[in-house]
Amino acid sequence: MDPNAMKEELRLFQSTLLQDGLKELLNENKFVDCTLKVGDRSFPCHRLIMAACSPYFREIFFTEDGKEMENTREVVLEDVDPAILDMVVQYLYSAEIDLTDDNVQDIIAVANRFQIPSVFTVCVNYLQKKLSVSNCLAIFRMGLVLNCHRLAVAARNYVADRFELLYQNEEFLQLAAHELFAVIGGDSLNVEKEELVFEAVMAWVRHDKERVKVLKDAFNCIRFRLLPEKYFKDKVETDEIVKADPELQKTIQVVREAFKGNLPETPKAEEGEEGEEGAGAEESPFPGFLNDNRRQGMYTREFIVMINDAAAVAYDVAENECFLAAMSEQVPRNHVSLASQRNQLYLLGGLFQDEDNKDCPLQCYFFMVTGLSLSLDSAPFRNINSFDILGNTPIHFIAEMEMSHV
Repeated sequence: MDPNAMKEELRLFQSTLLQDGLKELLNENKFVDCTLKVGDRSFPCHRLIMAACSPYFREIFFTEDGKEMENTREVVLEDVDPAILDMVVQYLYSAEIDLTDDNVQDIIAVANRFQIPSVFTVCVNYLQKKLSVSNCLAIFRMGLVLNCHRLAVAARNYVADRFELLYQNEEFLQLAAHELFAVIGGDSLNVEKEELVFEAVMAWVRHDKERVKVLKDAFNCIRFRLLPEKYFKDKVETDEIVKADPELQKTIQVVREAFKGNLPETPKAEEGEEGEEGAGAEESPFPGFLNDNRRQGMYTREFIVMINDAAAVAYDVAENECFLAAMSEQVPRNHVSLASQRNQLYLLGGLFQDEDNKDCPLQCYFFMVTGLSLSLDSAPFRNINSFDILGNTPIHFIAEMEMSHV
């Protein structure tokens, strides 16, 4: 047996025994030396366990040199839902917790307040798996409030990937300035046209006229050189809010000159500054409103894609290359009709290879370009009536589809 595997097996065995033993001690009220008091409810526990799981309680129960603090037999906690605290304490002893959409926000707030990383991580994992169009903005804001980088980035990326579906939502208009800038500032924003970014920013500003004060900062997130020059003249220069702000007019003038090919001198890094910032400057010499790096959704390639019960093959017309999707489960039909809309493939009709499967619901597959080899991977998703596409897109006829760099 592999030594590392044996060590892991022994570790898990010991962890299970320890967890079961702790749970038994709590249930039988043995060696209990502390009570957490919330209102009229009391929660018996062991100071050693609470201190081991939480720096917050460690400071309450012990000094820096490890000596026990006096008068810590009962700890009164204010502004805590006793039912939520009970679930958290039980998790520390049993590693079991019943997370739901209704209670996860309260539980992660308690875990954050009392510095319990194990519970906090469980909640973050749950929220990441639950990301959807209806809750991604709320989870993004929650991640920022809790200072949880992993959750905020995951939700931000989800929002950026579905920006065209979200930017007209009322909740999008409620974003704070720093939240908006985090969403629209990066290359990963999945938009076909930069016009959408400008329109989203202006709609956000018009929702609250006080935001005019930060419009100059918002302009640094809009890549004006990616706009058609006609759109810039007809829509941007003529906007009443833009025309009324002298500072914005300076920006507009710089962009006008950029369209004529008159770009400002590239900022030079001072001697000795060749770290990450220097590398970033080479990639994007004109950050902010002069940045002309294309967004994720602005790359298009033409493919001919053929799908049947045996395989899914994509042919790159421009590069004369063919890619085979490695599918764990094949589409069980031949002669299907497919149509594409907003990176979705819809499969209709067709003849089943096996008549026993003719009543099966439609399957959803996920196709993705991996690495520079542009090989296609796919995996079946739950039964729905469309194909969710990222990257190169299988389709039964020639179509111009979105593709992101990888």
